[in-house]
Amino acid sequence: MPTRQLEELVDQIVKMDRDDLITLLKRLHCNFKLDFSNDFLQGVSVERLRHIILAACLHSRDAVSDADVCKTNQF
Repeated sequence: MPTRQLEELVDQIVKMDRDDLITLLKRLHCNFKLDFSNDFLQGVSVERLRHIILAACLHSRDAVSDADVCKTNQF
């Protein structure tokens, strides 16, 4: 991923609140399974949610294109 694209992704993720992060996490299409219970998502720190989303995006090309949702906040 180009540095500029990574910076934009991180910037968008940092600006999101818990509900936005959870919505985005549930919409990511990764080439691996993401399976988190609602209890886990509500109980984990916001920083941890951000970390999970960023890691998923960095490890999956499909998820990176889904992260464009962050740019428009249409979720």
